[in-house]
Amino acid sequence: MSAALDRLKNLTNNISSYEKVRKDNISALKILYTDIGIDKKIEKFEDIFEFKAVNLSGASLLEENLGEIKKGKYLQILAISYDKEARVKSKNISLGYFGKAELVDVEFKDKIVEFIIRYRFEKSFMTLEHYNDMLKVYKKDLND
Repeated sequence: MSAALDRLKNLTNNISSYEKVRKDNISALKILYTDIGIDKKIEKFEDIFEFKAVNLSGASLLEENLGEIKKGKYLQILAISYDKEARVKSKNISLGYFGKAELVDVEFKDKIVEFIIRYRFEKSFMTLEHYNDMLKVYKKDLND
């Protein structure tokens, strides 16, 4: 009984830990949304999650060289929208153009990179919730 109770406590701690991290992430994301000027392009914060994805040109988003400038490139945040009814299904929308990557203030560039990572983190949670809801159709009592 003690092992089951320990597993339950551990699971509960992990869930509450993720929810706190997620809540903190959203708070930081809202600040960055304003700091880097996305609010001028997308009026309501919640609407940024209508995009399929948000990408960055001009700086790396790879873990091994996160934020590293790509020389000769322009720093730009691109959102990808998807309309299954349209002839051209996906469309890139610029959420922010910041000029030559090597000329952008390093602290500002770091805020942009952080915004993208935090956006993707929250989008991952939303995707997880979406698929969890879809799987409810298939949930069966495993004790049968």
